[in-house]
Amino acid sequence: MKSNLIKGYFYTFLAFLIWGFLPVYWKQLSHVTALEILVNRILWTFIILFILVLIRYRRYLTQIMKTNKGFKYLLVSAVFLGTNWYLFIYAISINRILDASLGYYINPLVSVLLGVIFLKEKLPKPQLLAVLLAMIGVLYLTLNFGRLPLISLTLAFSFGSYGLVRKKINIKPIPAVMIESMLLFPLFLFIFMLSIDSFQEIIIFNANFQTVFLLICAGVVTLVPLVLYGQGVTMIPLKSVGFIQYITPTFMLLIGTIMYGEPFTTVHLVSFLFIWLALGIYTWSVLKR
Repeated sequence: MKSNLIKGYFYTFLAFLIWGFLPVYWKQLSHVTALEILVNRILWTFIILFILVLIRYRRYLTQIMKTNKGFKYLLVSAVFLGTNWYLFIYAISINRILDASLGYYINPLVSVLLGVIFLKEKLPKPQLLAVLLAMIGVLYLTLNFGRLPLISLTLAFSFGSYGLVRKKINIKPIPAVMIESMLLFPLFLFIFMLSIDSFQEIIIFNANFQTVFLLICAGVVTLVPLVLYGQGVTMIPLKSVGFIQYITPTFMLLIGTIMYGEPFTTVHLVSFLFIWLALGIYTWSVLKR
């Protein structure tokens, strides 16, 4: 029992650590457009998952296809997932890793808010305070920079909405993500083809070995943390998962400021302090229950 618990913490920690370091991976593809990276990410994710599903979930997939189980929800969740994946890659490509970090710090509180609005979940006073503090942090950033942190908010709400929709679907994660990838690929391929003037602009057909390799492995770096998370989350308390998830935006913040020299101003510091305080209160309220 203790051995499984240790494994669970290790798998979960490693999953969030990999997600935290993903900006470094996408930075190696800075010469490729975010849309082309996304198309490759979706394609190779689907191919790998399709093989896994054929090996392990063939009967389960047949059952899903026959009953048309959850397909309308999967279509919606796929749109939220695709939006989140694209915006994350786009944010890194334009040197806005700090915005991505802020988005993933806000995400747990957005999930709480969506649960209250759409699932009629009750919000304890400490969590209400946490949400209000997060809103103050975002408002402070907006007033001082003269614009809403749209990348941060869209990342937070797209992933929070993705989780909300997936709660409605009683489908195992690997087959679900495979179907989502299958639905997303033609959509983003169409959008990508509209964005270019000729096939010569498609990098993967004209790139060196390293670029092609990194684009193909986009599916691997997408799935490895997903599988680790799926394994680990079943072996440890959910409240622990909520605490460990802050590893991801913390490493993004460090990578953005230390490795890539993105400016971390006093305005950023004050805003992040409000968010960190909100997350501290939220985490405390969850752990004490």
